[in-house]
Amino acid sequence: MHDFRLLPRFHALRAGLLIAVVWSISACTALSVVTHSVSPDEASVPAGRYQLDPHHWNVSFDVDHFKYSRFVMRFDKTTAQLNWDAAGMEKSTVTADIDATSLDTNVPILDKMVKGNDMLDVERFPTIHFASTAFKRTADDKGELTGDLTIHGTTRPVTLTVTFKGHAPNPLTKQQTLGFSADGHFSRAQFGLSTWYPAVGDDVHVAIQAEFVGNAPGAASP
Repeated sequence: MHDFRLLPRFHALRAGLLIAVVWSISACTALSVVTHSVSPDEASVPAGRYQLDPHHWNVSFDVDHFKYSRFVMRFDKTTAQLNWDAAGMEKSTVTADIDATSLDTNVPILDKMVKGNDMLDVERFPTIHFASTAFKRTADDKGELTGDLTIHGTTRPVTLTVTFKGHAPNPLTKQQTLGFSADGHFSRAQFGLSTWYPAVGDDVHVAIQAEFVGNAPGAASP
């Protein structure tokens, strides 16, 4: 005969074991996060195709505003693809598409003005596109990335200073992850965007933070 008096003890033991397992996993995860580090060695990065992490990036433009300050405009939607070559940044390429309709100045009426016909005209030109064409190394972890930038239907070459921040599997997602920062400048007049000059400056500063993640399923090496 079964001794049903032991059931509460059995359930308590099982619950205790489950809690211990969960705690152990949580503790290991927390430890891997706080001790996480990345490798500055480009050779450690597996060759292949990487996508911009949709949650960890920033693209912003800033321009001189009445000589008082640099006025910052960010974009809330963008996608990018990095084709990483085993030879590192010199042979790798990147393309990016910024949703111009997602521009956010934190001033709703100004959003409408910048997106309107007098400036970006996002109804006709909803996408800002960048495609890299060359890379020149200037230090172990950085270099000058040249590419074609298309804004408002006009394409011009621009150069960005890019820094490789490092590579490692993400401690939470386990995806291969690469980090970069970049910045550069371009003349908005060269893209037909001279409205409000000189009250609003011509020089546009671009600031970028980006994480690229995992080889896309089924992707081949570039």
